[in-house]
Amino acid sequence: MAELNGVPVTPDELKALALVNYGHFTSMRVEDQQIRGLSHHIERLVRDCRVLFSAELDRDRVREYIRQVVVGREGAFVVRATVFDPALELGRPAASAEPSVLVTSRSCGSLPSPPMRVQTARYVRDLPEVKHIGLFGALWHRRSAQLDGFDDCAFTDTDSFLSEGVTWNIGFFDGSRVIWPNADVLPGVTMRLLQQVHEESTLGPVNLSDLPRMEAAFATNTTIGVRAITAIDDIEFPAEHPIFDTLRKEYAEIPAESL
Repeated sequence: MAELNGVPVTPDELKALALVNYGHFTSMRVEDQQIRGLSHHIERLVRDCRVLFSAELDRDRVREYIRQVVVGREGAFVVRATVFDPALELGRPAASAEPSVLVTSRSCGSLPSPPMRVQTARYVRDLPEVKHIGLFGALWHRRSAQLDGFDDCAFTDTDSFLSEGVTWNIGFFDGSRVIWPNADVLPGVTMRLLQQVHEESTLGPVNLSDLPRMEAAFATNTTIGVRAITAIDDIEFPAEHPIFDTLRKEYAEIPAESL
């Protein structure tokens, strides 16, 4: 299902996404008609719309568009809201925009997601604080990592400080605290919720040289929840650790919101 501003989208309206590729989005895991962190997702769309289009997005309108796609569906699935202007031209991206909201859905796996092994690459996304649709560089590194036998890729800067994954945040447990890299990253909703409920959390620099002293590593986003990372390059981590159970329990206890 794909609806643009509440009605079925046409191929012509999707041209700007394919040919101009300028916009932003958020993805949400829906479980029994409810979304954990829904308010954060809506706020992200509003904030990013100001940054990319200098336009104000109507929160209630966005919620209604999402509700139309979600209503009546059972179980768990992922719904994505993408904001873009179908009339935007490649040669005039500064023209006054009229952002539209495309809502799509797809299936999702059960939780917890299986552990994964990641390869690092030196890379910083354009506008890392915005969840934009310009994914070429990130997906290139994911592809390269998979061709090298890994499941995904985590990014570092030129000094080997870790930041984030391709489409997820990364966290570490040093035996007493959960450490989130204080680099330029997308402030993921799942990460933000966990920071709010897990008291022993901190922001700090995490260098590749720090990894041997970490007890556990994990990835987070709305689709995977808390996913164990069992290797970063040649550094191994456990697939199971009490911190995973703690974080998953704390996350599951956060009240979900109804549309």
